Amino acid sequence: MKILDKYIISKYFKTFIFTVLILMPIAIAIDISEKIHKFIAHEDLTVWTIAKDHYLNFVIYYTNTFMPLGLFIAVILFTSKLAGDTEIIAINSGGVSFPRLMRPYMIGATIIFIFAFYSNHFIVPNSNKTFEKFYRTYIVSKWKMKGEYKVENVNLQLNDDDFVFFKSFNLKTNRGEYFTYEHFEDGSLKYKLTGRSITYHRKNSNKKKKLIDNNLNKDSLKIIDSSFIYTLKDFRKRYVYSNKDVVLKGKSFDTIFNIKPSELKTVDYLAKEMNSFKLNEYINVAKKRGVKNLNPYKVELYKRSSMPTSVFALTVIAVALAYRKKRGGMGVNLAVGVALMFIYVFFMKIFEVIAASGTTNPLLLVWLPNIIFGILAIYLYINGKK
Repeated sequence: MKILDKYIISKYFKTFIFTVLILMPIAIAIDISEKIHKFIAHEDLTVWTIAKDHYLNFVIYYTNTFMPLGLFIAVILFTSKLAGDTEIIAINSGGVSFPRLMRPYMIGATIIFIFAFYSNHFIVPNSNKTFEKFYRTYIVSKWKMKGEYKVENVNLQLNDDDFVFFKSFNLKTNRGEYFTYEHFEDGSLKYKLTGRSITYHRKNSNKKKKLIDNNLNKDSLKIIDSSFIYTLKDFRKRYVYSNKDVVLKGKSFDTIFNIKPSELKTVDYLAKEMNSFKLNEYINVAKKRGVKNLNPYKVELYKRSSMPTSVFALTVIAVALAYRKKRGGMGVNLAVGVALMFIYVFFMKIFEVIAASGTTNPLLLVWLPNIIFGILAIYLYINGKK
């Protein structure tokens, strides 16, 4: 690596870190002013808990979210400084072409991309667990949280032949009302189980042991061991045969289903708390179970790759805007940069909202801002070579 590369890469990261250190305290100050009354309302909430559980994860999330945009402003700032001090002219006089000048910038962008890509897929989701838990405990009002705990009129497909229905389910108490399970073979109903109420047992080794003892088949043992135990009250079993139906009734019945209560409700914060492997697995399972609109989850998954990738296009655009010395200097470049940044954020948010609806292609819409700005970057790069 030559001296020029080291010099530009050094400027690249120093200005980027400086930009982040300027923006984050402002964001924290604004957030404190909005939430201070919520913090004061909880006597048990300490400053250390607020800093550790809320603002540490606040910084991780927003630094990673706005990393490409902060980088864009940083590149404009230090490249405009190089142009204003006639350093770019000296570099060009030494026979350095625009493509060669771009090399250290792209090296820096690649390093940022790798860090942001890994963070988006694994570090930020883990951080969001603590962040969202704090938010739901201390920030959101109790009456609103009650609505988040309850889900109604759920229809799910467990596999090709099995379906479950809940009139309602409380995710906090793990108890549902008016449950129905149906098993089909070759398109015909063969077994139906209903219950006035159903309760999920998070941990109950005695019930699992009882179910295992009643199933001597090895395949059944594997199914039980990987499934989740539920208890039905006031149950009714119906066996459908070719010439007759058999109905059994009872007060209580323990059974298993390969579904967790958390899978009954699609909420945005669950997507943010899962790393990309778990999120992709959840989407595939939910798709098989007939969940209607998974686009919010898909948007979250695709966004984790699209945002880090934008650093390449934004870096090229920033250099192309700032590497020539202009009348008005850094101020003009910064004004144009902020305008472009606003347009990018506007497109990104608008397309995310549209992509979250059930009738769109979320992959295309999430990547569309990158495609638009990528085309602009290619145009400016070709023009810069000339």
